Amino acid sequence: MAKNIMNTSDRSNFILNMTEEQYSKAAAFGIIVSCLAVSLFTIQPETSSVPAYSISAIGLAIPGVICIILALISIIRKFIEKKAIFSSCAFGAMAGWGVISMLDSYDINVGFYGYPQRGEGLLAIIFYCCIFITAASIKREKALKAVVNGIILAGLVNSLFAMLQIFTGKFCFYRNLSALFISFAASGLSQSPLFLAMVLTLSLIAALVTFVLDSSKKRKTFCLISSCTFTFAMIYTFSLISLVGIGLAIIFAIVAAAIKKSPKKSLILLLVPIAAGALAVTLCLNGLSSKYKNYNLYDGRILWNQDAYRRVSASGDYDSRAVDIKNTYDVYSFLNRKTIDIIKDFPLTGTGPEQLVYPQIYKITDQAGNKLESMAEVVKENPGTFDKVYNEYLYTAATRGIPSLIALLCVIISVICIGYKNMKKTASPETSCLFFVTLGGALIFLIGCSNITFAPIFWAAAGASLVKAAE
Repeated sequence: MAKNIMNTSDRSNFILNMTEEQYSKAAAFGIIVSCLAVSLFTIQPETSSVPAYSISAIGLAIPGVICIILALISIIRKFIEKKAIFSSCAFGAMAGWGVISMLDSYDINVGFYGYPQRGEGLLAIIFYCCIFITAASIKREKALKAVVNGIILAGLVNSLFAMLQIFTGKFCFYRNLSALFISFAASGLSQSPLFLAMVLTLSLIAALVTFVLDSSKKRKTFCLISSCTFTFAMIYTFSLISLVGIGLAIIFAIVAAAIKKSPKKSLILLLVPIAAGALAVTLCLNGLSSKYKNYNLYDGRILWNQDAYRRVSASGDYDSRAVDIKNTYDVYSFLNRKTIDIIKDFPLTGTGPEQLVYPQIYKITDQAGNKLESMAEVVKENPGTFDKVYNEYLYTAATRGIPSLIALLCVIISVICIGYKNMKKTASPETSCLFFVTLGGALIFLIGCSNITFAPIFWAAAGASLVKAAE
């Protein structure tokens, strides 16, 4: 007999009567929306003559609210497995300490909602936590397959839009990265070429691992074709992240095939996406996107001058006296060193969510000595400042304190350990795929930073990797 509260109807008490299978279907829908929504909501600012990237944050809020409801249902109905409780509690602790960090921050409003057009304040962290718990509560293999498909589909949506940017030159914000070489770089629907490289890393890992492990010829073909679009688009981000991401995906696919003893034919076909990447480089060397037929990495100019300074006014421009913007190693090491100094100054609660730039500000007037009115104007008048360090572990410690970093490490390490055990014990290609996607995302965090396009996909994969699904 169905349960009900007082004399209410069975339909109004769907939470009490929801089965695991029904929940898994609803959760899979919530996760797919989480993977795609931010990218879809970014179409408007990417195609508008007056872009407002704050619209993209709506694409996080919608699946975030859906997953808050689904996470509460999971907790009430105890759908989440015991082995996922530690990771979920650690994530909850990270969000809880984020509240303390926000209350002790420079700007509580920014701390909660995030910096304008970035949108990764405390609210986003709560959304990520609920996405994680929702994914960790899925208990059906079909639902896990839907999650993997969502990760690949997110990459397809982004890479196909990137193709439009590459071959037409339209809808592309990242132009004239260098007067000598690059005319433009592809950002897809991820707001930045570096963020695009991070998203496509996860999608490429999912596609290649699924390709070498899945028995369905149709799905293998779909994954192989998708992986070609991913590697091609990644090359046109002109970033270290893309090269590392392609390398990780190839290595993980080989390791997965070795562990599961897949046919050697699949390994030979891994040359196809590599060839697609090589074709992209060749086209660049022959004039597509390049004025002087050259290929270089432009991480520094993209992350600093083009993204933070020009696109969202979240930092000052780079200071050529302090950092060589053309030297990728120098840029990353400079950001890391300065961030470590900030951590030393704010070890317990950090600067506040999304407020890394604030303690770096050293003047509040323009060159004529006039006081600046808006914070965006103040920030842009301070050369050498930056709002993101491309190392998520340092960024977490700097903005939300060392306790948040400890909680983050607890989540990631526990997820990787449980995901590895699940992969070893099950024959499901989805379980292996989600483990390697999570591992890849955790490694990319060493040279990348969380953003509202990448993070929902990563945390969905991380949560789902905890699951040992039933048929």
